[in-house]
Amino acid sequence: MTNKPIFQSVFGTAWERLPPVFKAHYANRPFSNDKVQVEGLMKVELSALAKLLSPLMRLTKALVPQAGYNIPVTVTFSSEPDGDGFRFDRAFRFPARKPYHFRSRMVTAGEGDIIEWMPSGIGWHARYGFDGEKVTMHHKGYKMRVLGVTLPISLEWLIGRGYAEERAIDDVQFEMYMDLRHIWFGRIYAYSGTFTVTDMRLS
Repeated sequence: MTNKPIFQSVFGTAWERLPPVFKAHYANRPFSNDKVQVEGLMKVELSALAKLLSPLMRLTKALVPQAGYNIPVTVTFSSEPDGDGFRFDRAFRFPARKPYHFRSRMVTAGEGDIIEWMPSGIGWHARYGFDGEKVTMHHKGYKMRVLGVTLPISLEWLIGRGYAEERAIDDVQFEMYMDLRHIWFGRIYAYSGTFTVTDMRLS
């Protein structure tokens, strides 16, 4: 096990400039039992097209197929004892419903790049960066594994291009925003919220 966080290599020299809340958010190390938990309230927005695609979201367990405001959300970031993956478990607690879990696994793809794999086997390739004010995630394409080989797949025509950002509020709070923008229909999906780091268990 290394003492260096998984995302230190992703951010590169910008790691040292990250605000404390992001060093906590991305504290997980590889080959460990590290866990970091954040809690907050989120807004989920779906366009008419996204509502049509919501059954597909539910089937593939990608994103959150329901709109809502001030939705309590708990996100747990977990390391892998036998690997270098960074796992998300986002629990959305909509009123009068069982918690909806949106899970994914991030792996590094060279300095500055990550691929976020969904349970369906589809991955979002993004470029991470820190511009001195916010962490940004810029779209670089979608991926799929075929016989152990990672290949590009064209999904932009259907679900658009992803973008996300995070801004520090103070040493324990941050706000985030994510959207999908279609070349013809504009923004078709978005979620945003404010989170507080509530638990850190570094093994």
